[in-house]
Amino acid sequence: MATVTGARPAVGVLALQGAVREHVAMLESAGARAVPVRRPSELSEVDGLVLPGGESTTMSRLLETFELLEPLRERIAGGMPAFGSCAGMILLAREVLDGRPDQQQLGGLDVVVRRNAFGRQVDSFEADLAFAGLPGAPLHAVFIRAPWVEKAGDGVEVLATVPGPAGPDDPPDGPPVARIVAVRQGAVVATAFHPEITRDERVHRLFVELVREA
Repeated sequence: MATVTGARPAVGVLALQGAVREHVAMLESAGARAVPVRRPSELSEVDGLVLPGGESTTMSRLLETFELLEPLRERIAGGMPAFGSCAGMILLAREVLDGRPDQQQLGGLDVVVRRNAFGRQVDSFEADLAFAGLPGAPLHAVFIRAPWVEKAGDGVEVLATVPGPAGPDDPPDGPPVARIVAVRQGAVVATAFHPEITRDERVHRLFVELVREA
């Protein structure tokens, strides 16, 4: 594991696919030293890791191809802070619905996530959220082919919800359902939306503080 230099912990960004540059820029602005991670040796040198948005099934296959799957599981199980946005949330879940049968999970969060829950690319949307633990104005969130958390275990803190459509297990004509779109379990945080593509650094600052504490 890397040694924290001053107040700038080394935070990796999984750089196999997805919005890597955007997360790197946000982490640097939030006070971390951002490090792209593609190899197990690079993973071993960071104090925390961001799993970006992208395509979760592709990222799952690439984790195996680059021999990162088991080392990443071990680091997260050993207490390494992790933050996943969109596809990263899916990878961190213990179970995913509507995924591929061969899709691999990291199991860092005791949650069941429904993949592409809000619909296709054309169903992307933005919303202002009350986000637990973030001071100031509501957080502006951008949802792109976003998942939601279908079930959360007892040890999972719900950080944000958004009114969403009925799912397969809900009455089709019922009222909007409060869909879970941000969670935390210990040092692991995940959002269904993309904070890296806004100008609001608060989610990344929250994660960098978790890395410092760890």
